[in-house]
Amino acid sequence: MSETASIPDRPADDRPADDPRRVLVLAHTRRPEARDVARSFVKELTGHGIVVRLLRAEADELELDPEEYVPAVELTDSENDASAGCELTVVIGGDGNILRAAEVTHERLTPVLGVNLGHVGFLAEAEHEDVAATIDAIVDQRYSTEDRLTLDVRAYVGGELVYATFAVNEASVEKAARERMLEVVVEIDGRPLSRWGGDGVVCATPTGSTAYNFSAGGPIVWPQVEALCIVPISAHALFARPMVVAPSSVIAVEVLEGNQSSGVLWCDGRRSHDLPPGARIEVSRGQRPVRLVRLAEAPFTDRLVAKFGLSVEGWRGAAERRQARARGDVS
Repeated sequence: MSETASIPDRPADDRPADDPRRVLVLAHTRRPEARDVARSFVKELTGHGIVVRLLRAEADELELDPEEYVPAVELTDSENDASAGCELTVVIGGDGNILRAAEVTHERLTPVLGVNLGHVGFLAEAEHEDVAATIDAIVDQRYSTEDRLTLDVRAYVGGELVYATFAVNEASVEKAARERMLEVVVEIDGRPLSRWGGDGVVCATPTGSTAYNFSAGGPIVWPQVEALCIVPISAHALFARPMVVAPSSVIAVEVLEGNQSSGVLWCDGRRSHDLPPGARIEVSRGQRPVRLVRLAEAPFTDRLVAKFGLSVEGWRGAAERRQARARGDVS
């Protein structure tokens, strides 16, 4: 589900009185633009007395001296503990960087604020031109958080659990060999649904409905909807429609024993695991959501129109304007 938490303008602050505020900053440091924006965040946040934490490798690429700032920049070598004690995580880059931040913060549920320097940036809350306003909102704690449904993903071989992870956008079971189809059976809540051969199947969250799910022909699902999506990929079958199931459902995808090649499990396009014939993948609602920072209560419809550049007038609107000009109704 996507739950919009009823959080006041200033989030609850459980820090001891003598403990400063902390913000983790993650950046796509291979891009000069991202490095410049990251340095701006470090300079401005520390200038307001907020401790900034960086991964040591990223601080080196940003060419920052931690002691030049007051308070000093904190460095860490551990991604697993990077967000410990942090109020939020600022991510500078595209959706791929935000998905990486979700991995870093998943165990601690640290809110993630994305600053988009990529193409679409559906997960991002701010654009490059919004940097100054975003810094002000962080300093003044003028933001809320929103919990988004995730997936828990488990792979079994011979009944034995061999891999477990989570996904924010989707878990996909795909063929490993380009020249061969992958034969799978899909099961919902312990009951077989359909078998097909093809390129695989995508299991997506509402958040991920605008990502791989969208490219595969699945439906766009508003974030407030509690549901899981199942979309066959290039299936050679009579029944291969996108499906939407309850958030409480357990989706299982079995790689049939008769396959002449193996499959591969991908989660958010970032983590993968090889699947031999006979492997079984179970996908269910995640025990932990991903927590996104919201700076404004913009409707998802507006975000969809802006991110995809949708025309709300269409060709009919243009024709109507031409007709009105011909009639002299408008200049």
